[in-house]
Amino acid sequence: MAGLSMSHELGGSYGEKVLLNGDVYVGKFDGLLAHGVGRYTWSDGIIYDGQWEKSKITGRGKICWPSGATYEGEFCGGFLHGSGTLLGVDGSVYKGLWRMNKQHGKGIKTYSNLDEYDGLWREGWQDGHGTYRWSNGDTYTGNWKAGKMYGKGVMKWVNGDIFYGDWSDGFENGSGCYKYVDGSIYVGIWSKGLKDGHGTFFPPGSKLPSQLRYLDSVLCDNKVQSLSHSLSYSAEEPVSKKPPKGRCGINRWSILGCFLKSKRISHRSSSLGVWSIDTGCSSLSENTSHTQCSSYDESQHVLVDTCIVAYDREYMQGVLITERISYFDFQRSQRSKRNWKMKKQSRGPGENIYRGHRSYYLMLNLQLGIRYTVGKITPVPMREVRSSDFGPRARIRMYFPCMGSQFTPPHNSSAFFWKDYCPMVFRNLREMFKIDAADYMMSICGGDGLKELSSPGKSGSIFYLSQDERFLIKTLRKYELKILLKMLPNYYVHVGAYDNTLITKFFGLHRLTIKGRKVRFVVMGNMFRTELRIHRRYDLKGSSIGRCTRMHKTNGNTTLKDLDLSYVFHLEKSWRESLFRQISLDCKFLESQSIIDYSLLLGLHFRAPEHLKAYLESHNLPTESAGSPDNYSESQLHEEIRNLPKGLRLVAHEPSSVTSLPGSHIRGSTLRASAAGNEEVDLLLPGTGRWRVQLGVNMPAQANLKLLHNCLLDSAETDPIEVYDVVLYFGIIDILQEYNMTKKMEHACKSLKYDPLLISAIEPKMYSKRFISFLKEVFPE
Repeated sequence: MAGLSMSHELGGSYGEKVLLNGDVYVGKFDGLLAHGVGRYTWSDGIIYDGQWEKSKITGRGKICWPSGATYEGEFCGGFLHGSGTLLGVDGSVYKGLWRMNKQHGKGIKTYSNLDEYDGLWREGWQDGHGTYRWSNGDTYTGNWKAGKMYGKGVMKWVNGDIFYGDWSDGFENGSGCYKYVDGSIYVGIWSKGLKDGHGTFFPPGSKLPSQLRYLDSVLCDNKVQSLSHSLSYSAEEPVSKKPPKGRCGINRWSILGCFLKSKRISHRSSSLGVWSIDTGCSSLSENTSHTQCSSYDESQHVLVDTCIVAYDREYMQGVLITERISYFDFQRSQRSKRNWKMKKQSRGPGENIYRGHRSYYLMLNLQLGIRYTVGKITPVPMREVRSSDFGPRARIRMYFPCMGSQFTPPHNSSAFFWKDYCPMVFRNLREMFKIDAADYMMSICGGDGLKELSSPGKSGSIFYLSQDERFLIKTLRKYELKILLKMLPNYYVHVGAYDNTLITKFFGLHRLTIKGRKVRFVVMGNMFRTELRIHRRYDLKGSSIGRCTRMHKTNGNTTLKDLDLSYVFHLEKSWRESLFRQISLDCKFLESQSIIDYSLLLGLHFRAPEHLKAYLESHNLPTESAGSPDNYSESQLHEEIRNLPKGLRLVAHEPSSVTSLPGSHIRGSTLRASAAGNEEVDLLLPGTGRWRVQLGVNMPAQANLKLLHNCLLDSAETDPIEVYDVVLYFGIIDILQEYNMTKKMEHACKSLKYDPLLISAIEPKMYSKRFISFLKEVFPE
């Protein structure tokens, strides 16, 4: 009550006082202070009628604003605090708990458009578990964060469609299960509200796997509320009740990947497309794509006896790319339930390392060692590295007994020896790559632990991933550690001279010794820590011997090889020139170190792919060739494709508008584009974000299916030419293989059976030349 003043003549317990600013108080007093029940009228028309305590609005009361809004309920210290009801000027009504003038706790709000939210609030936003009912009948029950659907939840549309799974920022985002009104079910991955990744579709009337039956029965009984409560638990509110015996509980649904990772709520129709399937083709033709909006015909999917049909599908940005039929024999399944398993969709790459995991104590020791050495070297004043900072003798060596020592803390793992190689060099490299020491330690040594990845190669190395996915930790063989130490001085000079280098970024080199067993680690930047989902990833060497993948064993995280790549990528001319200028410099460096077997790791993010077909139109062709498709040249076809509109937008670079900072693998200049007046550019994806475009990061391109010279549009039935807008991520990896005597012997042996120029193990100069030549075919002019 700022500005309140009372004269001593008003000494009674009840009275009226007019303040100098025009405010008026009528009610009880305790000396000079308003205390008890009273009415205060502000000069601007606001009226409070209720309890006071020592001149503060405290207790129950009612406040009315000139706009017509009213609040009736509890107050504390002049704030809306406790339980109360607010009638908004727009006709909305909130009834529930308050804290410091904001909705906080359990409450129900009815909006002016008759929408209703019943659930938890935090600081004025829907936050926690709650149910939102739209005026048209749609209902969402599940978790919320900052006013948006976030976490696990169930959405039921008025037309009968139901989605249960992961949400983020109001969109289906992650793993989930979508049940259509006709009874068909799709289990898969969503990204920003669009199907985006692998999944399984069960037609109407299918006899569902046991892992889906319980969920289906719950939804059929309209028990959405109980289902969402089971799915919406958090770390602070663990689920304590077990499912009834004899029923498949929610926690057993984990075999489906229980909501892997995924649009703002839209009142869309639930029609499901039907596609003609050619199991010998990897994509759908344009002739079938027009039926995607047609309704599902149950008669086309009649179950025969006990054998049903399910469909393994893959989507990219909501567009169906591939579909394969899979058959499931339930009678055989009853005899042996282990004969058939649904694909387990992991929530993000890797397996969490938990207590009892085979790598748990190794992880603890690694984290403890990194925390110790980074903490020890960081306070040292920054200086230029010296020759003495390199080599195997430049190290920090420490013993970590279980009980702790004068220099080391006690721990719950086995006693171990720790060695940190070239600490000053790697400290400077982290500074060079703009890696903050505190962030580095929190990412790798934080309480969330690490994730273990399966090895993608033949080296037998084990890969670990930090929980925020910024850093990749790889186990090394002894000879690889020696190679890295040997090349480290020249590597330091090279990455310092070329900001845009594509070579792997190294941040630390360590060794653990536990009970005589030595384990060596190198910490690197994770190239695929991106905001955009990586739909395809390739490891490209330029070799053709053994460079293919068994496609029936692939999934969304499989790294494909040279012979699996069926696209070429068109970049802006200046970008292509910058790319090959840098690749040549990097290859020259690797050649000087006698390194081979390196590869380009390429990640593709597809943007709403369209299947486009170039039709022959007589008015576009010369008169003499109008009736002869064979005369339609490949260059003309490429030009036609190149002129098609693109769905990727480049805008002038604005550092303050970039959605996120570059990942740990990035350091370099922003690319310039001729389309933007040769200015630095950002990639703007409406509804997704805005990213800085750098060499090998967030690079927009056009991906074209490779054309066969003898298969050019000779009939109307020719397969379509696929053109995609893609965002590229790439870098040069696996740079620790020297061309030594072992590789020379491998080259000699394989040359007896294969063309010496096509095998992987060839001398460094030839390897570099072949590598660059192959990439020029992948990124043609």
